[in-house]
Amino acid sequence: MYNPVHSYRGLVGTIVTAAVFAAACAQPTPAPRTLPSPATGFAASQPRFDFKTLEVPGAKRTIAWGIDAAGEIVGVYDDSTGTHGFLLQNDRFTTLNFPGAGWTAAFGIGVHGEIVGAYKMPGEPAVNYHGFLRSRDGRFERVESPPYKNTIAQRILPDGTILGCRHGDDFGASMRGAVLGAQNHSETQAFGSMHNGATPDLRRIVGLYNYAPGDRSAGYVIDNGKFKPLVVPGSSATSAWDVNPAGDVVGTYRDSLGVHGFVLVTGGFIPLNVPTATTTRALGINSNGTVVGSFDAGGRTHGFVATPTRAAAVNR
Repeated sequence: MYNPVHSYRGLVGTIVTAAVFAAACAQPTPAPRTLPSPATGFAASQPRFDFKTLEVPGAKRTIAWGIDAAGEIVGVYDDSTGTHGFLLQNDRFTTLNFPGAGWTAAFGIGVHGEIVGAYKMPGEPAVNYHGFLRSRDGRFERVESPPYKNTIAQRILPDGTILGCRHGDDFGASMRGAVLGAQNHSETQAFGSMHNGATPDLRRIVGLYNYAPGDRSAGYVIDNGKFKPLVVPGSSATSAWDVNPAGDVVGTYRDSLGVHGFVLVTGGFIPLNVPTATTTRALGINSNGTVVGSFDAGGRTHGFVATPTRAAAVNR
């Protein structure tokens, strides 16, 4: 049964308390892999991926946004009734709609099966977005970042910490990437920014921000509190959309040929392009290096899963 709350902090605090016993016996988390300087460019060795298309039955558009270690995937799809979130589990799609909402999108899935995303209520202005947290048993709770009226929840970490952004009645001027945790609440000062993922210990956070008027966006990596822009060499725009526990980053970039996905590992940037696609967007990555996202082909947007070949996984 849906039980609305005015702040997610109490719920997250419960999750954190429950995780203390496991954390007390856990081994220290290894540091994320060292990323190369963007000047390093593209990796000398280009791993191969096996691609699989994802389509929600009856959907006009499907986008895969997040994937967990077990291969469960969340995302968003459009059909004749509107925009909905989805969970793909054991080859079965489940529709996710925040109660009463006219628009729902699922962006991240946690190790305990929690799902985070955003929703809009019917009749709200286009800029309005509210965060949500869905427990594994299907209960929805609101995610808010007072005093700001809009929050987007992008990812959730093992201890219940949520990452995303908050903003007022605009996106650029007031939008800031935020860590929303019961014990840790912080924001970046980068203009028009959004936190899109982090390693479980928050030692690496990735996201995107606008650094010039128009569509001049860049990704960023925050390592141990130090902010560093992330731009694919030769691109006119870059966005970092997720990072796995090892520190590998995925995202998108635009160049003279179009929009492509990328994976950033120790060796450098690896372009990710779905065969026959006109546009590819890499949006999520799990601990196994499997990437999810979307691509455009045949006048439609489709979801995809890209699994690294065995040789690629060994050489990461």
